[in-house]
Amino acid sequence: MLLLIPATARANATDVAPHGGHTPLAANTIAATAVRDAMRLQGTPYVWSGSTPAGFDCSGLTSYVYGKLGITLAHSTYAQWTSGPRVPRSDLRPGDLVFFYGLGHVGIYIGGDQFVHAPHTGDVVKISSLDEAWYASTFVGARRIL
Repeated sequence: MLLLIPATARANATDVAPHGGHTPLAANTIAATAVRDAMRLQGTPYVWSGSTPAGFDCSGLTSYVYGKLGITLAHSTYAQWTSGPRVPRSDLRPGDLVFFYGLGHVGIYIGGDQFVHAPHTGDVVKISSLDEAWYASTFVGARRIL
């Protein structure tokens, strides 16, 4: 099932609030929350080296989303590649990190062969399909960070 949330023209810091409290979230709850929070950031401009709702690059988006959930990810696709066990494409679950282009790009899998990411300069955080030609041809693999 794919959860569609309307894109916003621009996200701000109140769009993705930290999730705290005394009870740790279960792994599936963390993954679902990460997907929801990343999708709320749709429309945020791509900014090279960006890691805030003012602008994101790909690894800045993933590290920001998971950081708000208490999970530290380096602001580097190469470092994020070592952040959890490898997952075959056939076993992808929402919340998994998906990598492309020799580890030069990362996004968050949302289900239905789709992922949310910050693509490149001149674009915005958006949803793309793993089946799109460029992503299909440059797919490296996925990691489950939980």
